[in-house]
Amino acid sequence: MAEKNEIVLQALQTAAKPLKAGDIATITGLSKDEVAKILAKLKKEGKIESPKACFYTAK
Repeated sequence: MAEKNEIVLQALQTAAKPLKAGDIATITGLSKDEVAKILAKLKKEGKIESPKACFYTAK
């Protein structure tokens, strides 16, 4: 699972703008549900933030 976390985090770090879970799923090839779970975990760990509802960016 840690590998998938890194894939999602890397997608956010390389994005020029905040992304939605669906956008991240498209970029990474992971399912939207899987991305949503990873985003929740990364946010809890303080590695990402949500500048507005449903959008995420790396810190």
